[in-house]
Amino acid sequence: MKPNKQSQNITIRKRGNKFGFWFFKALLKLFGLRKTYGFLYIVCLYYLVFDRTAVSAALSYINKRFPDCSYLIRLLHVYRLFISQGKQLIDRYASVSGHTRFDIQLNGYNELIALLQNNKQGIILLTSHAGSWQIALTALKKTGRTVYLLMRPEDNIAVRSSLNIDREQDNIKIIFPDQYLGGIVEIMAVLKKGHIVSIMGDRRYGAKSVEVAFLGEKAWFPFSGFAVAAAVESPVVVLLSNKVSSHKYIVDVSNVIYPRYDRKYNKRQQLNQWVQNYAKIIEAFVKKYPYQCFLFHDVWSG
Repeated sequence: MKPNKQSQNITIRKRGNKFGFWFFKALLKLFGLRKTYGFLYIVCLYYLVFDRTAVSAALSYINKRFPDCSYLIRLLHVYRLFISQGKQLIDRYASVSGHTRFDIQLNGYNELIALLQNNKQGIILLTSHAGSWQIALTALKKTGRTVYLLMRPEDNIAVRSSLNIDREQDNIKIIFPDQYLGGIVEIMAVLKKGHIVSIMGDRRYGAKSVEVAFLGEKAWFPFSGFAVAAAVESPVVVLLSNKVSSHKYIVDVSNVIYPRYDRKYNKRQQLNQWVQNYAKIIEAFVKKYPYQCFLFHDVWSG
């Protein structure tokens, strides 16, 4: 059974509050990044024991990623996943507040610059709930291009105010999907000016989707990013971010897909193939880094 939108919104709002964010901010200032991480083991244990909704959401992924484990071992995987996400949330605040500077290794940078210089249109940057895409975007400042995020407004006021969610910066602007035609008109205009448009590729949020194979089962991913890219003949760059140590991330933009409609074939079938290629890239990432997939949504439920 599909969860309705109302229940999803309630779940989002209740997780994370002003006191919790204030607490970790204070710890960060007093003890630094690594010692602050230590408190996550207690906080995440609380969520593991008492937040059934969060555990159930995480198990949607864990059950597919670790299918041969017992239930208790899967709960251990959920616990490790919670801790990993907690660390990256702390990193996000540490980064946007200026408290900590992270070493970011950008793989595929030269190829990305070549795409921007040689392509008349801008590019679609396809992000995922894999790693910290917010920190990854900071590595794109040196491209000199503005990044436009197609982004839903953050429902949780505490999260929005504490982590600077949906606040524009010098090189990062926001396009909200509640605009006319879901922001498509603005996206087209931005791409024609040669800028970068970032679209989330692994969660639908009510958008149309296609069926793909993901972690051994049928899943449903949105295709809007590829539909826009094919319409304006822009390449799609898959953004991946991997936290490798307390102060270092590896950001990868080397995976590029070129959506171009061929009249000989059905458009829907072509969209399906492009999304499947993307799903394979994400699958390879989560197989290598299982605790950096923060989908927390059952994309397999149809």
